[in-house]
Amino acid sequence: MEQHHESTKQVINRLSRAIGHLEAVRNMVEEGRDCSEVLVQLAAVKSAINNTGKLILKDHMKHCVAEAVQNGDQDALDALSDAIDRFVK
Repeated sequence: MEQHHESTKQVINRLSRAIGHLEAVRNMVEEGRDCSEVLVQLAAVKSAINNTGKLILKDHMKHCVAEAVQNGDQDALDALSDAIDRFVK
């Protein structure tokens, strides 16, 4: 099912920035940069990805989950629970 949410443009922008940062990390490794610098940049990429996931989750809760609760759609709520479990691993 195709979904479009309020945050789609914001999510795409965040992902594009994270991809750019990850490419920069790859270049750092190729250039033989200091491991501690690479790890700091990887932590920044991880944080960007996690924050993007939180944005998607909030948007999903506002729209899909609210609708699922109103309609008594237990499958949608179970799917969200599974997705959260995988996201926070």
